[in-house]
Amino acid sequence: MNPETTFNTYGADLEKMLVLRTYPLAIKMLGSESEIPEGAIRPKKDRGEHYAICQVFSLARRQGMTVAMFLEDHWCFEPIISYGLVETPADYLDGFTNSFFIANKEEAAKHARDTTRLPVGQYSGMVVGPLKRADFAPDLTMIYCNPGQLRHLLLALRYLNGTQVTSTLDPIGSCVHSVVPSLLQGKCQVTVPDPGDFERAGAQEDEMILTVPTNRMKELMDGIYHFEESNRGFRRFALSVRPDYEQPPFYQDYFKRWGLDR
Repeated sequence: MNPETTFNTYGADLEKMLVLRTYPLAIKMLGSESEIPEGAIRPKKDRGEHYAICQVFSLARRQGMTVAMFLEDHWCFEPIISYGLVETPADYLDGFTNSFFIANKEEAAKHARDTTRLPVGQYSGMVVGPLKRADFAPDLTMIYCNPGQLRHLLLALRYLNGTQVTSTLDPIGSCVHSVVPSLLQGKCQVTVPDPGDFERAGAQEDEMILTVPTNRMKELMDGIYHFEESNRGFRRFALSVRPDYEQPPFYQDYFKRWGLDR
């Protein structure tokens, strides 16, 4: 099975097993336009349009579109800078754009300097599409999910090796935080959709984002499949507020040691 087919299967299984409202996304960074997959839409070239990258995520996860984005296609400054498509402006590093949300000027500048960015010129574009239909092997898988689905995804990541996901939750710049750290560090990332994603791209107030780099996808899916096959899949967990519910054997053992009712 080629890598694309494996990831297509992962995308379909995640959608079905976690009852996701929108498609998991495949994201691949591109070095040149010659790497654009056949059939991908170029917003400016093909339609004379521009999009913020959060809008592209929305088009891909809701409508199933595959979109290739290069410098001229963008309509938001943040990914242009943080994806390394231009040199970082001096006033950006001085905290100008952060001053709208951080009153302390020194902290606004520090935040800008500390924000992770891809090296300038490392990539010239990216392609985004539904994971289950992507005809390219992704660098990242991005999953918009509610907190219950996120909990199950984190359980699955923890299953094989006890892996825990640690993330810095920033309410601004989700297009950066959901992409750049995972590319640079090869680690999974949890991100809060920012106001732009909410206002312009339809992210819901109960949604979070989990990003999984390619090197961690098998680990995630092994956990997903294990819980599904052992009757502990996402659908298995349901509300049951009962006193003195039946305890698993190891609960009973602990309670016996502690001299508690069982």
